[in-house]
Amino acid sequence: MIRIGNCSGFYGDRLAAMREMLTDGDLDYLTGDYLAELTMLILGRDRMKDASLGYAKTFVRQMTDCMGLAKERGVRIVTNAGGLNPAGLAEKLREIASEQGLDIVVAHVEGDDLRPRADELGLVGHGGQPPITANAYLGAFGIAAALDAGADVVVTGRVTDASVVVGPAIHAYGWGREDYDALAGAVVAGHVVECGAQATGGNFSGFATLDPKTMLHPGFPIAEIAADGSSVITKHEGTGGVVSVDTVTAQLVYEIGGPAYAGPDVVTHLDSVVLTQDGEDRVAVSGVRGSAPPATTKVALNSFGGFRNSVEFVLTGLDIEEKAALVRLQVEDALAQSPAGIPDEVVWDLDRTDVEDPETQGRATALLRCHVKAMSPDPVGRAFSSAAVELALASYPGFTVTRPPAAGTPYGVYTPAYVPQEVVPHTVVLADGTRLDIPAPTSTLASHPAHTRESPRAHSREDSAPAVTRDPARGDSRAVPLGRVVHTRSGDKGGDANVGVWVRSDVADPDAAYAWLVELLDAETFRTLIPEAADLDLEIHPLPNLRAVNVVAHGFLGDGVAASTRFDPQAKALGEWLRARVVDVPEELLP
Repeated sequence: MIRIGNCSGFYGDRLAAMREMLTDGDLDYLTGDYLAELTMLILGRDRMKDASLGYAKTFVRQMTDCMGLAKERGVRIVTNAGGLNPAGLAEKLREIASEQGLDIVVAHVEGDDLRPRADELGLVGHGGQPPITANAYLGAFGIAAALDAGADVVVTGRVTDASVVVGPAIHAYGWGREDYDALAGAVVAGHVVECGAQATGGNFSGFATLDPKTMLHPGFPIAEIAADGSSVITKHEGTGGVVSVDTVTAQLVYEIGGPAYAGPDVVTHLDSVVLTQDGEDRVAVSGVRGSAPPATTKVALNSFGGFRNSVEFVLTGLDIEEKAALVRLQVEDALAQSPAGIPDEVVWDLDRTDVEDPETQGRATALLRCHVKAMSPDPVGRAFSSAAVELALASYPGFTVTRPPAAGTPYGVYTPAYVPQEVVPHTVVLADGTRLDIPAPTSTLASHPAHTRESPRAHSREDSAPAVTRDPARGDSRAVPLGRVVHTRSGDKGGDANVGVWVRSDVADPDAAYAWLVELLDAETFRTLIPEAADLDLEIHPLPNLRAVNVVAHGFLGDGVAASTRFDPQAKALGEWLRARVVDVPEELLP
């Protein structure tokens, strides 16, 4: 087997993680994921200011510190930190190696950036805007070719998150394009470790069962991948955190759709995954099945959405609804009369965080948020700020805001597109300038699974949403928070939110609990428990091997994280909200 570690789950993750992973134990490869849909927009803005940028600058800091250490320990590094400028990052790393007197071979993978060909390929952003970024998701065979050619460090642009793990496995074992089960197994391993400490106890809904001291400084995950694609998820011995079937399940159901998890190299069938505790902080992953990849690949488009601004009014004490109604009326009247024009969109959110007979001022307080958007900066700039501030002495009693309104700021909108794999260049550039073209797969599916929403338990919006009720046939039940019997992990994919729900390992009868969960968590019940999804299309996918159900709420986040006006714009806490909702649970299922 080969040991592949991770030292970054996002742009801004723990800087010390690279050194920790290199010094705390043995590795063959060290990977880092620095890209997300929002990150591509951030890097796009960097590149607009300075054409030499467009890559993850924190990775440069890590490599300045650790490049020699990695070479000394024989660890090869693979990362997508190249972002929009992998060639620029590769050259920067060569400069660092030269300054430090290191013999380091750096290669990069490019071809994902389709922005110069946007018109040719029909790639149009939000509202018909030309995209600021347009990056196709490449697979792992280019990474493998770079390693085959002797690269110590491989940097890429937009590849799938798992590809930085799959590439080293292809290189190590010589897998071909049609070794689908092995490729799929490595995709699962890569998906689990790509978000760093989220696989070792971070953001785990069962954190209360852990010793808090072990979470002071959780270690980053490692995938031990065998020649058949099976793996063990673990971490360096003696590091913080925990690796269990539950923590691995948490990451496995994170930001997915249906059981057919499509990538440019293989479709991974998540309903085939089997997880087994294989010792302390070791979880075996087996049984993974794969099939031919789709003929198309996803393209992440970020485009200019307009300008936005917001203000948060603090409402305290009695008559909260009336106070909210007054200030809303006042602000909207002021905007209607503004010479700068009316914003294109005005969104109000009232969070009733106040309680009756409050013992503290905080518990007496509700928050009213007003968000505005416009294609021009004028309606959401000084005109909006003035409309809010000028009410300070002329509105509801106790008027205050959490911060003074600021100037309007530009925002971006993420949209996905799909293009044939064969139109996307996939090129490895070696240190000596040699270019290796990686051909697209020849055996593919006719259509991309993401283009459809069908599944055995897929549901569309219906008009009724009946209350959650007790089933008398189940015997005695108790009204308790859903989180007493399940764990959750939630996240974002563009404007959609997903929440994975799975049976806790400490319930009395996990199989019976899963049968109950599948029966309970239909579209109607989900809309009852999460009323903000009442008007949305839902997909509900059972994953029996994991005793899990994945729910995808289309449009829950509007136009995506950069444009979202939600208090939780990436849906990271959606699962915790769901766990807090009270349902009738059969007594025999409670831990």
